[in-house]
Amino acid sequence: MPVELELHNEPLPLAAPFRIAGHVFEAMPATVVTLRDGRHVGRGEAAGVYYNDDRPETMLATLEALRPRIEAGIDRDALRTLLPAGGARNALDCALWELESQRSGLPVWKLAGLQGVRPLLTTFTVGADDPGTMADRAAAYTQARALKLKLTGEPDLDTARVRAVRARCPETWIGVDANQGYTADTLPRLLPVLVEAGVSLLEQPCARGREDELDGIDRVLPIAADESILDLAELEARHRRFDVINIKLDKCGGLTEGLLMARRARALGKRVMVGNMAGSSLAAAPAFVLGQCCDVVDLDGPVFLAQDRSPSVHYEDGHILCGDEVWGPGAAA
Repeated sequence: MPVELELHNEPLPLAAPFRIAGHVFEAMPATVVTLRDGRHVGRGEAAGVYYNDDRPETMLATLEALRPRIEAGIDRDALRTLLPAGGARNALDCALWELESQRSGLPVWKLAGLQGVRPLLTTFTVGADDPGTMADRAAAYTQARALKLKLTGEPDLDTARVRAVRARCPETWIGVDANQGYTADTLPRLLPVLVEAGVSLLEQPCARGREDELDGIDRVLPIAADESILDLAELEARHRRFDVINIKLDKCGGLTEGLLMARRARALGKRVMVGNMAGSSLAAAPAFVLGQCCDVVDLDGPVFLAQDRSPSVHYEDGHILCGDEVWGPGAAA
Protein backbone atom coordinates (compact mmCIF):
# COMPACT_ATOMS: atom_id res chain seq x y z
CA MET A 1 0.00 0.00 0.00
CA PRO A 2 1.43 3.43 -0.90
CA VAL A 3 2.51 5.70 1.93
CA GLU A 4 3.71 9.25 2.41
CA LEU A 5 7.27 9.47 3.74
CA GLU A 6 8.40 12.22 6.12
CA LEU A 7 12.05 12.54 7.14
CA HIS A 8 13.86 14.86 9.49
CA ASN A 9 16.78 14.97 11.90
CA GLU A 10 16.54 16.03 15.53
CA PRO A 11 19.48 17.20 17.72
CA LEU A 12 18.42 15.46 20.98
CA PRO A 13 20.81 17.35 23.29
CA LEU A 14 21.88 15.56 26.47
CA ALA A 15 21.25 17.04 29.90
CA ALA A 16 25.00 16.75 30.63
CA PRO A 17 28.08 15.55 28.70
CA PHE A 18 28.52 11.77 28.70
CA ARG A 19 31.93 10.09 28.50
CA ILE A 20 32.96 6.63 27.35
CA ALA A 21 36.33 5.28 26.21
CA GLY A 22 37.57 7.61 23.49
CA HIS A 23 34.45 9.78 23.18
CA VAL A 24 32.51 12.53 24.94
CA PHE A 25 28.92 13.11 23.81
CA GLU A 26 26.95 16.32 24.33
CA ALA A 27 24.02 15.30 22.11
CA MET A 28 22.74 12.17 20.41
CA PRO A 29 21.23 13.46 17.15
CA ALA A 30 18.77 11.13 15.46
CA THR A 31 16.92 10.57 12.21
CA VAL A 32 13.14 10.23 12.48
CA VAL A 33 11.08 8.42 9.85
CA THR A 34 7.31 8.86 9.64
CA LEU A 35 5.08 6.87 7.29
CA ARG A 36 1.45 7.90 6.71
CA ASP A 37 -1.33 6.28 4.73
CA GLY A 38 -4.00 8.82 5.61
CA ARG A 39 -5.51 7.23 8.72
CA HIS A 40 -2.48 5.53 10.19
CA VAL A 41 1.05 6.51 11.07
CA GLY A 42 4.28 4.65 11.71
CA ARG A 43 7.38 6.20 13.28
CA GLY A 44 10.95 5.14 13.88
CA GLU A 45 13.99 6.87 15.37
CA ALA A 46 17.66 5.99 14.89
CA ALA A 47 20.90 7.53 16.10
CA GLY A 48 23.06 5.33 13.91
CA VAL A 49 26.38 3.76 14.90
CA TYR A 50 29.01 6.45 15.44
CA TYR A 51 31.98 4.06 15.26
CA ASN A 52 30.87 3.03 11.75
CA ASP A 53 30.42 6.69 10.74
CA ASP A 54 26.70 5.92 10.48
CA ARG A 55 25.34 9.37 11.29
CA PRO A 56 21.97 11.15 10.97
CA GLU A 57 22.97 13.27 7.97
CA THR A 58 24.04 10.13 6.10
CA MET A 59 20.95 8.19 7.16
CA LEU A 60 18.71 11.02 5.99
CA ALA A 61 20.38 11.11 2.58
CA THR A 62 20.19 7.32 2.25
CA LEU A 63 16.47 7.27 2.94
CA GLU A 64 15.74 10.30 0.78
CA ALA A 65 17.39 8.57 -2.17
CA LEU A 66 14.97 5.67 -1.70
CA ARG A 67 11.85 7.83 -1.37
CA PRO A 68 10.10 6.55 -4.55
CA ARG A 69 10.67 2.92 -3.55
CA ILE A 70 9.52 3.49 0.02
CA GLU A 71 6.43 5.50 -0.90
CA ALA A 72 5.37 2.86 -3.42
CA GLY A 73 5.05 0.47 -0.47
CA ILE A 74 7.60 -1.84 1.09
CA ASP A 75 7.42 -4.55 3.72
CA ARG A 76 9.93 -5.43 6.42
CA ASP A 77 11.25 -8.53 4.67
CA ALA A 78 11.97 -6.57 1.49
CA LEU A 79 13.65 -3.86 3.56
CA ARG A 80 16.22 -6.35 4.88
CA THR A 81 17.47 -6.82 1.31
CA LEU A 82 17.10 -3.17 0.27
CA LEU A 83 19.30 -1.62 2.97
CA PRO A 84 22.26 -2.91 4.98
CA ALA A 85 22.19 -3.13 8.75
CA GLY A 86 22.46 0.27 10.42
CA GLY A 87 20.48 3.27 11.53
CA ALA A 88 18.64 4.06 8.29
CA ARG A 89 17.15 0.58 8.11
CA ASN A 90 16.35 0.65 11.81
CA ALA A 91 14.33 3.87 11.60
CA LEU A 92 12.36 2.64 8.59
CA ASP A 93 11.87 -0.87 9.97
CA CYS A 94 10.47 0.49 13.24
CA ALA A 95 8.16 2.84 11.34
CA LEU A 96 6.84 -0.14 9.38
CA TRP A 97 6.17 -2.05 12.61
CA GLU A 98 4.13 0.80 14.08
CA LEU A 99 2.26 1.36 10.81
CA GLU A 100 1.29 -2.33 10.75
CA SER A 101 0.28 -2.09 14.40
CA GLN A 102 -2.03 0.84 13.75
CA ARG A 103 -3.53 -0.74 10.65
CA SER A 104 -4.27 -3.99 12.48
CA GLY A 105 -5.16 -2.49 15.85
CA LEU A 106 -2.75 -4.95 17.47
CA PRO A 107 0.21 -4.01 19.70
CA VAL A 108 3.65 -4.55 18.21
CA TRP A 109 4.50 -7.22 20.78
CA LYS A 110 1.57 -9.32 19.58
CA LEU A 111 2.58 -8.87 15.94
CA ALA A 112 6.06 -10.04 16.99
CA GLY A 113 4.61 -13.30 18.32
CA LEU A 114 5.09 -12.53 22.01
CA GLN A 115 2.59 -13.61 24.66
CA GLY A 116 2.64 -10.26 26.45
CA VAL A 117 4.90 -7.60 27.89
CA ARG A 118 6.13 -6.96 31.41
CA PRO A 119 8.14 -4.20 33.07
CA LEU A 120 11.84 -4.82 32.52
CA LEU A 121 14.59 -4.39 35.06
CA THR A 122 17.04 -2.04 33.35
CA THR A 123 20.55 -0.92 34.06
CA PHE A 124 21.24 2.77 34.62
CA THR A 125 24.51 3.91 33.10
CA VAL A 126 27.26 5.85 34.85
CA GLY A 127 29.56 7.64 32.43
CA ALA A 128 33.32 7.48 32.88
CA ASP A 129 34.64 10.11 35.30
CA ASP A 130 36.79 10.30 38.41
CA PRO A 131 35.93 7.56 40.93
CA GLY A 132 34.24 9.82 43.47
CA THR A 133 32.03 11.46 40.87
CA MET A 134 31.01 8.08 39.48
CA ALA A 135 30.16 6.84 42.96
CA ASP A 136 28.02 9.93 43.56
CA ARG A 137 26.20 9.50 40.26
CA ALA A 138 25.59 5.82 40.92
CA ALA A 139 24.16 6.55 44.36
CA ALA A 140 21.95 9.28 42.87
CA TYR A 141 20.05 6.59 40.94
CA THR A 142 17.98 5.95 44.03
CA GLN A 143 15.58 3.56 42.28
CA ALA A 144 18.27 1.61 40.41
CA ARG A 145 18.66 -2.11 41.05
CA ALA A 146 21.23 -2.48 38.27
CA LEU A 147 24.09 -0.24 37.10
CA LYS A 148 26.38 -0.20 34.09
CA LEU A 149 29.72 1.54 34.57
CA LYS A 150 31.60 2.99 31.62
CA LEU A 151 35.34 2.30 31.76
CA THR A 152 38.16 3.75 29.65
CA GLY A 153 40.81 1.05 29.42
CA GLU A 154 43.06 2.49 32.15
CA PRO A 155 43.43 -0.41 34.63
CA ASP A 156 44.40 1.59 37.71
CA LEU A 157 41.76 4.27 37.22
CA ASP A 158 39.09 1.74 36.23
CA THR A 159 39.94 -0.29 39.35
CA ALA A 160 39.34 2.77 41.50
CA ARG A 161 36.09 3.51 39.68
CA VAL A 162 34.67 0.03 40.20
CA ARG A 163 35.67 -0.10 43.85
CA ALA A 164 34.26 3.36 44.58
CA VAL A 165 30.88 2.54 43.06
CA ARG A 166 30.68 -0.84 44.76
CA ALA A 167 31.42 0.76 48.13
CA ARG A 168 28.50 3.16 47.66
CA CYS A 169 26.14 0.57 46.12
CA PRO A 170 26.91 -2.68 47.94
CA GLU A 171 23.74 -4.57 46.91
CA THR A 172 23.26 -3.38 43.34
CA TRP A 173 23.85 -5.55 40.26
CA ILE A 174 26.81 -4.07 38.38
CA GLY A 175 28.05 -4.59 34.84
CA VAL A 176 30.94 -2.73 33.23
CA ASP A 177 31.41 -1.60 29.63
CA ALA A 178 34.96 -1.08 28.41
CA ASN A 179 33.90 0.14 24.93
CA GLN A 180 36.89 -1.61 23.28
CA GLY A 181 39.40 -0.02 25.68
CA TYR A 182 41.42 -3.08 26.74
CA THR A 183 44.00 -5.39 25.18
CA ALA A 184 45.29 -8.87 25.91
CA ASP A 185 48.05 -7.24 28.00
CA THR A 186 45.90 -4.92 30.11
CA LEU A 187 42.71 -6.94 30.57
CA PRO A 188 44.21 -9.48 33.02
CA ARG A 189 44.96 -6.61 35.40
CA LEU A 190 41.27 -5.64 35.54
CA LEU A 191 39.59 -9.05 35.82
CA PRO A 192 40.50 -9.87 39.46
CA VAL A 193 39.14 -6.48 40.51
CA LEU A 194 35.83 -7.16 38.79
CA VAL A 195 35.52 -10.51 40.54
CA GLU A 196 36.42 -8.99 43.90
CA ALA A 197 33.76 -6.29 43.41
CA GLY A 198 31.08 -8.78 42.42
CA VAL A 199 30.69 -7.42 38.89
CA SER A 200 28.30 -9.60 36.88
CA LEU A 201 29.12 -8.71 33.27
CA LEU A 202 32.03 -7.34 31.24
CA GLU A 203 30.95 -5.76 27.96
CA GLN A 204 33.20 -5.36 24.92
CA PRO A 205 36.63 -5.36 26.56
CA CYS A 206 38.69 -5.49 23.34
CA ALA A 207 38.50 -3.73 20.00
CA ARG A 208 36.22 -4.80 17.17
CA GLY A 209 38.30 -6.87 14.78
CA ARG A 210 40.66 -7.95 17.55
CA GLU A 211 38.41 -10.51 19.19
CA ASP A 212 41.28 -13.02 19.18
CA GLU A 213 42.76 -11.06 22.10
CA LEU A 214 40.16 -12.82 24.24
CA ASP A 215 41.72 -16.20 23.46
CA GLY A 216 43.44 -17.50 26.57
CA ILE A 217 41.77 -14.96 28.87
CA ASP A 218 40.48 -16.58 32.04
CA ARG A 219 36.66 -16.44 31.86
CA VAL A 220 36.06 -15.37 35.44
CA LEU A 221 32.81 -13.61 34.48
CA PRO A 222 30.56 -13.47 31.39
CA ILE A 223 31.83 -11.37 28.48
CA ALA A 224 29.37 -9.58 26.19
CA ALA A 225 29.81 -8.56 22.56
CA ASP A 226 28.61 -5.11 21.58
CA GLU A 227 30.73 -3.50 18.85
CA SER A 228 32.05 -6.93 17.84
CA ILE A 229 28.66 -8.24 16.69
CA LEU A 230 26.40 -5.91 14.75
CA ASP A 231 23.90 -8.10 12.93
CA LEU A 232 22.74 -11.66 12.31
CA ALA A 233 25.60 -12.49 9.93
CA GLU A 234 28.21 -11.32 12.44
CA LEU A 235 26.48 -13.28 15.19
CA GLU A 236 27.02 -16.44 13.16
CA ALA A 237 30.66 -15.58 12.47
CA ARG A 238 31.82 -14.30 15.88
CA HIS A 239 29.65 -15.70 18.66
CA ARG A 240 32.15 -18.27 19.88
CA ARG A 241 34.28 -15.82 21.86
CA PHE A 242 31.32 -14.35 23.78
CA ASP A 243 28.84 -15.44 26.40
CA VAL A 244 26.30 -12.64 25.94
CA ILE A 245 25.16 -10.84 22.77
CA ASN A 246 24.17 -7.18 23.11
CA ILE A 247 21.60 -6.44 20.41
CA LYS A 248 21.02 -2.80 19.52
CA LEU A 249 18.49 -1.89 16.86
CA ASP A 250 20.74 0.81 15.41
CA LYS A 251 23.47 -1.78 14.90
CA CYS A 252 21.41 -4.60 13.45
CA GLY A 253 18.98 -2.54 11.39
CA GLY A 254 15.70 -2.75 13.25
CA LEU A 255 13.35 -4.78 15.38
CA THR A 256 12.88 -7.38 12.63
CA GLU A 257 16.58 -8.28 12.62
CA GLY A 258 16.82 -7.89 16.40
CA LEU A 259 14.19 -10.54 17.00
CA LEU A 260 15.91 -12.89 14.56
CA MET A 261 19.20 -12.34 16.39
CA ALA A 262 17.67 -12.99 19.80
CA ARG A 263 16.20 -16.29 18.67
CA ARG A 264 19.42 -17.38 16.99
CA ALA A 265 21.55 -16.38 19.97
CA ARG A 266 19.34 -18.54 22.20
CA ALA A 267 19.74 -21.45 19.82
CA LEU A 268 23.51 -21.01 20.05
CA GLY A 269 23.36 -21.17 23.83
CA LYS A 270 24.07 -17.49 24.41
CA ARG A 271 22.48 -15.07 26.82
CA VAL A 272 20.87 -12.05 25.20
CA MET A 273 21.09 -8.35 26.07
CA VAL A 274 19.31 -5.33 24.60
CA GLY A 275 20.72 -1.83 24.56
CA ASN A 276 20.38 1.32 22.51
CA MET A 277 22.48 4.24 21.32
CA ALA A 278 20.82 6.63 23.79
CA GLY A 279 17.83 8.19 21.98
CA SER A 280 14.35 9.19 23.05
CA SER A 281 11.37 7.10 24.08
CA LEU A 282 10.65 6.57 20.38
CA ALA A 283 13.91 4.61 20.15
CA ALA A 284 13.41 2.87 23.49
CA ALA A 285 9.90 1.61 22.66
CA PRO A 286 10.80 -0.98 19.99
CA ALA A 287 13.85 -1.99 22.03
CA PHE A 288 11.44 -2.58 24.93
CA VAL A 289 9.63 -5.15 22.76
CA LEU A 290 12.92 -6.88 22.03
CA GLY A 291 13.80 -6.68 25.72
CA GLN A 292 10.98 -9.11 26.49
CA CYS A 293 13.26 -11.79 25.00
CA CYS A 294 16.42 -10.72 26.84
CA ASP A 295 18.32 -11.59 30.02
CA VAL A 296 19.97 -8.18 30.46
CA VAL A 297 18.29 -4.88 29.62
CA ASP A 298 20.07 -1.55 29.17
CA LEU A 299 17.35 0.90 28.10
CA ASP A 300 18.02 4.06 30.06
CA GLY A 301 18.75 6.28 27.04
CA PRO A 302 15.82 8.70 27.56
CA VAL A 303 16.96 9.64 31.08
CA PHE A 304 20.06 11.34 29.63
CA LEU A 305 18.15 13.71 27.34
CA ALA A 306 17.54 17.34 28.16
CA GLN A 307 13.95 16.69 27.06
CA ASP A 308 12.22 13.45 26.08
CA ARG A 309 9.16 12.99 23.92
CA SER A 310 5.62 12.89 25.28
CA PRO A 311 4.11 10.42 25.88
CA SER A 312 7.22 8.66 27.07
CA VAL A 313 8.45 5.43 28.57
CA HIS A 314 8.20 5.31 32.35
CA TYR A 315 10.78 4.27 34.94
CA GLU A 316 9.65 2.84 38.26
CA ASP A 317 11.46 0.81 40.92
CA GLY A 318 14.40 0.22 38.59
CA HIS A 319 12.18 -0.99 35.74
CA ILE A 320 11.22 0.45 32.36
CA LEU A 321 7.58 0.34 31.26
CA CYS A 322 6.27 1.27 27.81
CA GLY A 323 2.60 1.54 26.90
CA ASP A 324 0.91 1.37 23.51
CA GLU A 325 0.38 5.14 23.64
CA VAL A 326 4.14 5.64 23.22
CA TRP A 327 4.55 3.50 20.09
CA GLY A 328 1.88 1.27 18.64
CA PRO A 329 -1.88 1.19 18.17
CA GLY A 330 -2.54 3.78 20.89
CA ALA A 331 -0.09 6.40 19.61
CA ALA A 332 -1.51 9.58 18.12
CA ALA A 333 -1.60 9.75 14.32
